[in-house]
Amino acid sequence: MDSAGIGQFIPLILIFVIFYFFLIRPQQKKVKEHKAMVESLKKGDKIVTSGGITGTISRVVDNDKIEVEIADNVTVEVIRGTGVQSLMNSQEVKK
Repeated sequence: MDSAGIGQFIPLILIFVIFYFFLIRPQQKKVKEHKAMVESLKKGDKIVTSGGITGTISRVVDNDKIEVEIADNVTVEVIRGTGVQSLMNSQEVKK
């Protein structure tokens, strides 16, 4: 009877393993890559905020904030970790 009790938990364990390898682990990897990208932002990088505002980093205020120039003589202060994405990869020449 003891082996029948353990046998009932095998499908539950398999579901957890599948969720770990297909959902949890890739999400953790994506978060780690995003954190590294945000930490490597520097002056002159082009970014887009979570609100859809694109601009160029004009100054790094401190570890948590950056100043982004969105138009001529218009700068906004943005917190680094809040949905900032770099546009470095999209600088390919379009034909």
